[in-house]
Amino acid sequence: MDATAPAPGSDVIPAKLSVQALKVSYGDAVALSDVNLEIPEHHVTAFIGPSGCGKSTFLRCLNRMNDHIPGVRIEGRVRLDGEDIYEPRVDPVALRRRVGMVFQKSNPFPKSIFDNVAFGPRVHGCKDPVQLRELVERSLRQAALWEEVQDRLDGSALDLSGGQQQRLCIARALAVEPDVLLMDEPASALDPIATAKIEELIQELKTHYTIAIVTHNMQQAARVSDYTAYFYLGRLIEFGPTDQLFTNPSRPETEDYITGRFG
Repeated sequence: MDATAPAPGSDVIPAKLSVQALKVSYGDAVALSDVNLEIPEHHVTAFIGPSGCGKSTFLRCLNRMNDHIPGVRIEGRVRLDGEDIYEPRVDPVALRRRVGMVFQKSNPFPKSIFDNVAFGPRVHGCKDPVQLRELVERSLRQAALWEEVQDRLDGSALDLSGGQQQRLCIARALAVEPDVLLMDEPASALDPIATAKIEELIQELKTHYTIAIVTHNMQQAARVSDYTAYFYLGRLIEFGPTDQLFTNPSRPETEDYITGRFG
C-alpha cells in the first residue's frame, strides 16, 4: 500500500524519511512486506498494531539496526533526505548519528551522568572540555532533566529513577545532534507520572527533530502523535493524520483494532 499524508494544518510537508517497497525477511519468515510510507519532518509519527505485527522491525529499518540480526534480508528503499540509507557507501555508524534511537528499557551506561551524555560526542571526536560541558547541559535541558541532575553530574546514572534514566537515554541520543529520533515503546516500563513527562517531552522535541515512535498504547499514540501508521501481520494497513485515523479510519481492519474488536 502507498501511504503518504499531508501534515495536519498544511497542504505540503517534506518527507524526512521515505520508504518504498520495503520487505524484511528472517530466513524464510517474512516480517514486513511491501511497506510504503513517508515520515514527515518535524512531526511525530506513531506505529501501532498488535504484538508481532512488524512495527518494531520497521522502526529498526530506519537506522539499520536490523543489520545485526543473522539471516536478515532487507529489500526496497529507505531514503533519508533523499539518500538511500542501504546504499553500500553509507556508513551505518554515521547513519545512526543522524537517526538516533531510544529503546523500551532504559539502558544507561554504568558511568556518571555526565559521561553517559558525553559518550557519543567523544566517540565522534569531540574532546574539548568546554564544548563537551555545553553539549551535556544542552542535551539534558532538551531532555527536561537538567534541573534534576545539575548538582550531581559526577554521580552514577544507575542511581537515577526509571523515568530519569529514560530521559537520560534521550539526552544521550540528542547529544550527537541527530535529525531523527526513533523511540521503541519508550514509556512502557514507566509509571504514569514518568510516562506523562516523556510524552510532554516528545511534544517539545518535535520542534527540532523528526520523531517516530512505536507504542502498544493506543491512547498514547492519540496523545503524542501527529500521524499514525497501523501495522498488521507485517503489512502497513493504514496511515494518516492521527485524529482522522482514530475517529474515521478508512479501513475496516483499522477500525476493528482501534475499537477493540481484536488485538
